Amino acid sequence: MDASGPAVAGHAHAASDLRRSARRNAVELPTLALGLGLHGAWIALTLAADSLPAWIWLPTLAWTVAWYGSFQHEAIHGHPTKDRRINTALAWMPYALWAPYLRYRATHLAHHRDQRLTCPFEDPESWYVMPATWRRLGRLGRILLVINQTLVGRLLLGPPIAIARFLWDDGRRLARGDRRLARIWAVHAGGAAAVALWLTGVAGIPLWLYAVGVIYPATALTLLRSFAEHRAAADPAHRTAVVRAEAPLAWLFLHNNLHVAHHARPRVPWYRLPQTHAALAGDTIADRGAGLFAGGYAEVFRHYAFRPIDHPIHPRFRPAGGGAPKGRRAGA
Repeated sequence: MDASGPAVAGHAHAASDLRRSARRNAVELPTLALGLGLHGAWIALTLAADSLPAWIWLPTLAWTVAWYGSFQHEAIHGHPTKDRRINTALAWMPYALWAPYLRYRATHLAHHRDQRLTCPFEDPESWYVMPATWRRLGRLGRILLVINQTLVGRLLLGPPIAIARFLWDDGRRLARGDRRLARIWAVHAGGAAAVALWLTGVAGIPLWLYAVGVIYPATALTLLRSFAEHRAAADPAHRTAVVRAEAPLAWLFLHNNLHVAHHARPRVPWYRLPQTHAALAGDTIADRGAGLFAGGYAEVFRHYAFRPIDHPIHPRFRPAGGGAPKGRRAGA
């Protein structure tokens, strides 16, 4: 008798139960409580800036802003309610200042088209480049891109690169007369102005300090999560990885480190992702994809702290014998 039969059936039933449960819960209280708590934490921490040492409130506020980014990601995927307008209202406030939520929503949903995942001109979240971009950057630019493919480089160089690339792309669209994008940025500008006025006029926090001490490390924390999530591969099923993480990083990332499960079931709420990961055969699926980092982010750091995870040029467009630095598949 094939012992895998009951197990497969059990996984199918578990996945079905999760989907039925998600449909029954019109409002996901854990996600709603998290979102409201993060808004409250941001207000409290900014108001406490004068009474707490900078080495306490700055990293705590940076963690809060990064956590809020994870909550925004949940809102993009239809949480905590079934009403997009309510979810947008809960996740719209731009505490990181530089990225409009509605723009993030559009680019991230485009990223979830797995057939186009990692392609530099089809996946907005890809860190790969085309050969023409590689040539145009010159020697210094190429060196920076290779360094950015290491984990230490991504944490140090990734925030300004990500922000500059995002603003450059949207700036070009605005220059071409994209009216819808102009409306998104006009609304975002109002929210960013409100955040800036609160910081400087109410909390007495200089914008430069907030940018360096909060936005920069918060963006770096997000880039830590995404660093090993995707690798280019011919089969879309082999482009997504899993990093086994425990608290506090698993909570900060809202279990999105179980990235295979998230891409397979993007509508599943964060607090059910571990169950979904197990129902999908867990690590065996990840091991056939872009890799399994069973040792968590410590393993990612151990292998890629100063070693490129891949060449910046997407392998589909990489010239033969191009001298690409060698990456390592997780678990290899």
